[in-house]
Amino acid sequence: MARAFTKRTQNLLATLALGILLPGPGQAASYGAGISNSQWYLAESVFECSLVHDVPGYGRAVFRHRAGEDLSFFLESESHLMRPGRGSLFVEAPPWRPGVAPRSVGTVDVSEGLRQVSLETRHAVILAQSLLDGMRPTVSRDSWYDGSPVRVQVSNINFNGQYQRYRSCAANLLPVNIDQIGRSRVAFSSGSATLSGADMDLLDDIVAYLMADSTVERVFIDGHTDRVGSRIDNRALSEERANVVADYLKDRGIDPDLITVRAHGDQYPVSRNYGENRRTTIRLQREGERPGLQQANGYGGASAG
Repeated sequence: MARAFTKRTQNLLATLALGILLPGPGQAASYGAGISNSQWYLAESVFECSLVHDVPGYGRAVFRHRAGEDLSFFLESESHLMRPGRGSLFVEAPPWRPGVAPRSVGTVDVSEGLRQVSLETRHAVILAQSLLDGMRPTVSRDSWYDGSPVRVQVSNINFNGQYQRYRSCAANLLPVNIDQIGRSRVAFSSGSATLSGADMDLLDDIVAYLMADSTVERVFIDGHTDRVGSRIDNRALSEERANVVADYLKDRGIDPDLITVRAHGDQYPVSRNYGENRRTTIRLQREGERPGLQQANGYGGASAG
C-alpha cells in the first residue's frame, strides 16, 4: 500500500507540474494537440524512420520503422498518467466532423514503464490509415490518481505531408538492422566449404550494413566443424570455411583490415547434432563493444582464447 500511495502521489505531482487541470470524479481527462500546436517530426536515416508527435500534457506518440522490421507505434510518458492494465483503442472524428461515430480497434496493454503503450504492425497500420483518413486514434484507460478515464488522442493535423516523407524514408532503409545480423551463422554440409544462394543473400545483407555503419570496427569470422575426421583435417576445413566467408565479404568491398579470421576445427561444438556444428559465425563489433573474452562460436559458448 505504501508503495502504491507513493506512486500515485508522484504521478499526481507530475500532472500538476504540467499545469493540467484534473477532472472531477467520473470525468475524462483528455490529452491531445489542437489546430495551433499539432506537429509531426520525421527523424530519418538508412537505419530507422520515426514519425514523432508531441501530445501536450502527456508525452509523445511515435511511429517507428527499423531496417529489416515492420512499422510499430508507441506512446511514451514520463508522468505515467494511465494506470497499468487493459485499455481501449479506438478512432474518432475530430470536433469539426460531427456525426461520425467512433470505431473500436480493440484493447491495448498499458504498462508501468516509460513506453506505456506499444502496438505491433497491424494496429500501427490501422492507426496510420485512420490519421490519413482525417480521424484521431485515441487510447483510453483509468488514471493513476482517482480512477477516472484518461484519453490520449493522436492528432491527424499536419500528418499527411510528413507521412509521405516517411514512406520515402522507409523505401530506402537497409534490408537488415544490427540486431538481426550482428551475430550470424553460415551452415555447411559435411565436408563442404561451399556457400549456398541463401548464404550469399545473408552475406550481401551484412555487406550492405557494413557499408552504411561506420561504427563497426571489427568483423570476427570463426570457422568450425563437426567431430567427424581427424583434428588436423577438421582444423584445415574450418579455416577454409572461414576464409570462404571472409573472401566473399572482401570481394564485395569490405576492408580486409576490418576482418579477423579464426579457425577452430571441432574444438567448440554447440550441439550434439553434428549438422549444427558445421558452421562459420560472423560477429560485428561496434565502437565501445569490447567484451573481455571473444566468443569463438559467436553465441556465448567457450572462448577462443
